[in-house]
Amino acid sequence: MRSHLLYKNPKTILNKGSGYLSGYSHSLNPYTGCAFGCSFCYVRKMPVSTFRKEEWGSWVDIKQGAAELLEKELTRAKAKGNVTIFMSSSTDPYQPVEYKEEITRSLLEVMAENQPDFLFVQTRSPLVRRDIDLFLQLKDKVRVSLTVETDREDIRQHFTPHAPPIRGRLKTLQLLKEAGIPTQATIAPLLPSSHEFSNTLSDIVNRVCLDDYFMGDGSGGRRTKNLGISSLYEELGLEEWYSPSACQLMYDRLKKSFSKDQIHVSQEGFLP
Repeated sequence: MRSHLLYKNPKTILNKGSGYLSGYSHSLNPYTGCAFGCSFCYVRKMPVSTFRKEEWGSWVDIKQGAAELLEKELTRAKAKGNVTIFMSSSTDPYQPVEYKEEITRSLLEVMAENQPDFLFVQTRSPLVRRDIDLFLQLKDKVRVSLTVETDREDIRQHFTPHAPPIRGRLKTLQLLKEAGIPTQATIAPLLPSSHEFSNTLSDIVNRVCLDDYFMGDGSGGRRTKNLGISSLYEELGLEEWYSPSACQLMYDRLKKSFSKDQIHVSQEGFLP
């Protein structure tokens, strides 16, 4: 799906952490909108999306001058206390437009020079491997969280047809780990998967975060219900996976491959 691109000049780039991200001092979004357009994305029902006439996933705003803004705002924020940053809360920092625009990389270059106390990078794109050189400069002040909702490519294509294939994400997790980057595999939202999924992950990561619609959409599952996601499960005859009990099932499977302190659930898994 091709996205309609708009170039914007924002007045600010760092936003105060709140709600689900209240464990962070700030959130940082290199773009507005997201070309992956995942069916279950809660941002679809947020004002940033609902005031636009175009469908979520069909447009992306590119924040020009983002690095210069961050340089100023980061220095000011650090003068006031600890700065912990979540990148990104309402977009994917490594969506396709990043290949050309490199807004995310420019922000990382700023943070490598003027380091925050902690940076959490959340993405579902293998492109994140491009910036290993900058993550290495941040050392233990960074964690890269790569979303792998399932190990089944047929499920991925059904729920998130415009997102990157699973194999590339798993390979990227392996490369990040081999490079010495603190990483985690994030199963969020939990989608139907095979019995082998936990073993596959245990070979390439030592930290997993598990989340579902009922804990992770910020409304006890109401936002997701309003998106009509249940119908996608019904089409596959997998309604049992659209339930809080599915999270317990996956947790039990993970326990066979990971120690208890390697498995993190919902909000706790995203904290600094």
